[in-house]
Amino acid sequence: MEIILREDVQHVGKAGEVVKVKDGYARNFLLPKGLAYPATEGNKKRITFEADRLARQRAAEKQTAEGEAAKLAGLSLTFPMKVGEEEKLYGSVTAGDIQRRLEEQGIHLDKRKIDLPEPIRALGEFRVGIKYHAEVRPEIVVVVVKE
Repeated sequence: MEIILREDVQHVGKAGEVVKVKDGYARNFLLPKGLAYPATEGNKKRITFEADRLARQRAAEKQTAEGEAAKLAGLSLTFPMKVGEEEKLYGSVTAGDIQRRLEEQGIHLDKRKIDLPEPIRALGEFRVGIKYHAEVRPEIVVVVVKE
């Protein structure tokens, strides 16, 4: 079945694209959830208007993300941690710790946007990415030192 995507759907396509998917997937998932329209002539006209609206919305989101990223430019966070033998940390620095430290500095951010695949468990300097937008990914420096 040919459908027109209203939103980005992972492994299927981006909003506004006309794609071919299995009938059951379209009927049972995409159409009821409002993620797609059937590919009719009327819907093709409708999606062009939605594409313009979506482009303006994404541009505004990117501009907002760039403004937020400017606040993080050159930011460095220092975490004093207790250290045992062989320079091993007692505990670790997690995304939640980084989020709390950013909140103290007046930067409000959801901890899920902090790109930290696993907690930091060693002394040193680490670059941690922030996921504000698909095209805007600033990095902050996290320094873990002995307490």
